[in-house]
Amino acid sequence: MRYNVILFDADETLYDYAKSEAFALSGVFGEIGQECTDAIVDSYRRINQQLWSDFEQGKVTQCELRTARFERLLAEHGITCALDADAFSDVYIKYLGQGSFLMERAEELCRQLTERGQRMAIITNGIKQVQYNRISRSPLCDSFECIIVSEDAGSQKPHEGIFDYAFDKLNHPDKSEVLIVGDSLTSDIQGGIRYGIDTCWYNPLRKANPTAIQPKYEIHSLMELHDIISFA
Repeated sequence: MRYNVILFDADETLYDYAKSEAFALSGVFGEIGQECTDAIVDSYRRINQQLWSDFEQGKVTQCELRTARFERLLAEHGITCALDADAFSDVYIKYLGQGSFLMERAEELCRQLTERGQRMAIITNGIKQVQYNRISRSPLCDSFECIIVSEDAGSQKPHEGIFDYAFDKLNHPDKSEVLIVGDSLTSDIQGGIRYGIDTCWYNPLRKANPTAIQPKYEIHSLMELHDIISFA
């Protein structure tokens, strides 16, 4: 095999975050007795995406992100309820951790790679409580040698610190034998390039790449990873 270790991003790479997000929003709005409309979901995703981008750039902390997204969402839609933004966030995170949905063929891919003896790990910027809950509830729970979460690492993709932390956990593999696979150009791919490891952009919707960030590989189905690992 060309790559000894595969570092998988979690959300929108192996785990369907959009489904988990919709599940969690429906749950928290149900608790306050209000319909979670499409407009609310769209607003939340826009606000959340911007805040996670700010987090990647070090403009906000994860703690600030967790509360700010709901402060903005509730204000934007003029929603008042018994929960303040902190409490709203806590309930949302409870439901988010319960929403363990996989991307298409993720289970099949990980099962086949495990049978081949492939070393695999998760490297994610997600919230630790949420990510461990979702992964432990999924059929992939025994697939990974370790789970690297930015909250534990004290650093987030694309910064080098989280990769240093990951390589330490993995007993310092040779960089030439490590591949990172993820859906985010600015987080996964840029992080891998900065750290000097090969990168694979998972792009199932075949989005255009408007950036200067150039992954070594691009795949549109997770099963295409077999060819990269075996024959690169």
